[in-house]
Amino acid sequence: MRDLTLEIGEREFFTFVGPSGCGKTTTLRMIAGLETPTSGRVWFGDTDVTALPPQQRDIAMVFQDIALFPYMTVRQNIGYPLRIAGLPTAQVEAKVSKVAATLGLTDKLTQKPGQLSGGQQQRVAIGRALIREPKVLLMDEPLSALDARLRVEMRTEILRLHRQISSTIIYVTHDQVEAMTMSTRVAVMDQGRTLQVAPPRELFARPADITVATFIGTPAMNIVPAAVVETARGLAIQLLGRQIPVALHHHAALQGLKRVEVGIRPQALRLVPTGPDRSTGRILLREPLGLEDEVLVEMTEGTRMKVVTTVDEDFPESAQVGLDIAPRDLYLFSAESKGTICCGID
Repeated sequence: MRDLTLEIGEREFFTFVGPSGCGKTTTLRMIAGLETPTSGRVWFGDTDVTALPPQQRDIAMVFQDIALFPYMTVRQNIGYPLRIAGLPTAQVEAKVSKVAATLGLTDKLTQKPGQLSGGQQQRVAIGRALIREPKVLLMDEPLSALDARLRVEMRTEILRLHRQISSTIIYVTHDQVEAMTMSTRVAVMDQGRTLQVAPPRELFARPADITVATFIGTPAMNIVPAAVVETARGLAIQLLGRQIPVALHHHAALQGLKRVEVGIRPQALRLVPTGPDRSTGRILLREPLGLEDEVLVEMTEGTRMKVVTTVDEDFPESAQVGLDIAPRDLYLFSAESKGTICCGID
């Protein structure tokens, strides 16, 4: 980890997202007290917990591996942390009933883990973590072992749970859909660095650099090299066989640049008939996605672009098409640093 400085708010749902090996689980382990930072401090409120062991940090953790006791019932699994802490049986039972009701497990309390679905088992693991009412709930890839349908269901369950409890949730995932749909704020990480920390909508609309821009959003943003050219009317972007004017208030940011990387989200492109002053190409593949199709277009210059289009647009595979590109939908990135220059050139 390098130069990580973060402040996570009380009762926030904060997510670390990034590819495998980016440092997100290491960060979570430092928060938990399972790893010791070589420099810097970890604070919970006004308390420096850097040297405190996990059991003194008022945290609970949920992992990818559910690790329930197979010989115990759901009731016994959820209540286990309180029983080993020596709480009276009546108090344990009351807390178990409350947590089970919150997680929709009341009718499963007498069953054992082997009788439950994967999603129900994960809810039991979450219940076991929550029963101590921790100040911070840490979740490390808790849904990655579930199938796609169960992941969607559990995302909804965890969001509903967050609204009902007083704990801060710090979540780790490699899945940008999980991060974007569940979180108050998201930290995008890569190679031990935190690239951007922002609410989900801001990450999508105003990415800090080309890595964030291509990681956030499905399908991934198209990236195309382009030239910055001077015309009689000012600066323009030479892109896919046409010149797109740059609004005057963006000229200062492009001063002295000859090359940029241009990002265009597939949803921002529109297939149109070929014509003058239009970027043109040929449809290589059309993948049905229900109400939309994902279309792969090979441009005349050889660049391949992904387009998300409605099913009623009648352009079959192998058809010659034009691409309608609006200046407001172009993201410009530095060809050297890959940092964002501007989001939209209108």
